[in-house]
Order: sequence, then C-alpha cells, then structure tokens
Amino acid sequence: MSATITDTNFNFPNQKSVYKGKVREVYNINDELLVMIASDRLSAFDVVMPKGIPFKGQILNQIATQMMAATKDIVPNWLIATPDPNVAIGHLCEPFKIEMVIRGYMSGHAAREYKLGKRMLCGLVMPEGMKENDKFPEPIITPATKAEMGDHDEDISREDILLKSIVTSADYEVLEQYTRALFQRGTELAAKRGLILVDTKYEFGKTKDGKIVLIDEIHTPDSSRYFYANGYQERQDTGSSQKQLSKEFVRQWLISNNFQGLEGQAVPEMSDEYITTVSERYMELYEQITGKTFEKGETSNIMARIETNVLEWMEKR
Repeated sequence: MSATITDTNFNFPNQKSVYKGKVREVYNINDELLVMIASDRLSAFDVVMPKGIPFKGQILNQIATQMMAATKDIVPNWLIATPDPNVAIGHLCEPFKIEMVIRGYMSGHAAREYKLGKRMLCGLVMPEGMKENDKFPEPIITPATKAEMGDHDEDISREDILLKSIVTSADYEVLEQYTRALFQRGTELAAKRGLILVDTKYEFGKTKDGKIVLIDEIHTPDSSRYFYANGYQERQDTGSSQKQLSKEFVRQWLISNNFQGLEGQAVPEMSDEYITTVSERYMELYEQITGKTFEKGETSNIMARIETNVLEWMEKR
C-alpha cells in the first residue's frame, strides 16, 4: 500500500495557526493566506476512520480545483494556486458556520429521514408519495451546522439560522443564490459526463474586504452524490438500486457492519484489501467525474514533497 497523509505538522514562514478539520488541515499564513492540505483521512457519519485511503486527498483536491475553475465565472472563490497535488492555497476567509446542502433528489440523509415517516427537512416539506432517489419537483436547500472533528453536523432551517443570527439575512440571500447557481452549473457539468448531480454541499467564507466567496471543496465524491444517467429511470421504475458515484459505498459498507456513527457503536476494522478497494474506487470516481486519467502523485516522502512545493511557491510569490 502507498503512504498516506493522516496528520501534518508543518511550520511554514509567517505561519500563525493551524486548523484541523475532518479531512483538511488549514495553515494560516500571516492572516493573509490559507494553505489547505487535503489529507487521506476518510470521514463517514461525521466520524474519521482510523486508517487513511491512498491518494484520496490528491483526488479530492484536484477535482475541487477543476470545479473551482469551471465555476469561477458565476461564483467567486478563495483559490489562488495549487502548488502540490494535495495542496490548495487561497485567500484567508472567515467561514460561515453552516454548510449549504442542496438536494435535487430524495437520497441519502433525506431518504433515511423520509423512511422514518418524516416529511419536513430543515423547515421544508418533502412531497408525499416519493420513492428513494426520486427527483424533487425543484432542488431544495437543507443547511447544516458545521461540526468540529468528531461532532455531528446538524440539520437547521433557514428560519433558525436567521433567528440565531448565525448568518445575516442579506448574506444568507447571497448564499442561497450562489448555492443554486453552483448546483445548476454542477448539474450541467455532470450531464456532459453522463452523470446526474444528486445532491451536494457548498461552504462559503468572507474575505477581509467583505466579499462572499466559495471555499473548501466542490463537486467531489466526498461532498456530492452522483448517479449514472444511463438507466436511471429504468432503475427507478423497477425499484432497483441506483448506480452511483460517491462515498455512499463506504457508508453502506459501514451500515452493513453495524456502524452509523451512533453512540456505543465501534468502527469496524478496515482490512488493507478493503482500503485498496476504496482507493481504487476513488480513482474511478476521479476519472468518471473529470474525464481525465488519474496520475498518482509521488508517495516516497509525501511530507517532504508538500513542504518543498509550498515553500517554492511562497518564494516565487
């Protein structure tokens, strides 16, 4: 198995602080730049798995980079450069403390809630008579509070976001507008690859000059769910499972091994063979989503590679 990035401990010039999320580690450089390192950690049900997945961080970082480039004409983003396969460097932003989740189809968390008899999600009504993976009449935005590592994201309604002053009304209007525009563009990009963008989440921040920008990842298999368009309707009509591209396959494996991140549940052991399978699946996701052949980064000394590439970029800047 290839080496993986499960933790970093860099000390870059003018470094002021480090934030470690579930998957990414973010270095604050002089309160001006953020150096974001995509680790190989795997998170599911808001729990970080014990072992890393080879090349996962590179895959997420490179998909996000391509998707940022493909959407910057409609929504501004934080990104400046990607000097290493696992690294993105961008403007320092103050992140909004919510994730903007948008769902075009009744899948995943929404479907699990629906099966429990719930018809309200984040203050929005889900129509009666829907089947899992049916398309909603219109995409719905179901925000979630952003959790720290080890905590669970929580559904929240627009009304509660405004009531609790988590986001101002004016800013929230922009977040909704950007979310819908990004989802529409993502849907169009997916269609060109024979895919359906089922649901996804976006994160936003505010730059020092007050500009709202897209941050973090976008349209990756960790933040999004994709179905194959070919055969979608036939599978719905026959009640068959949808063929999908996302990390839902990991969630389903965990569920089959009695784990959903609930209190008292133990994370099942992931064998080296299973981890290799997950890594290969991520590579498949990359190639299907981007239409490009995945080229593995050098793994003989990943930490030295990252440090060298970041320092060289800083020196040239």
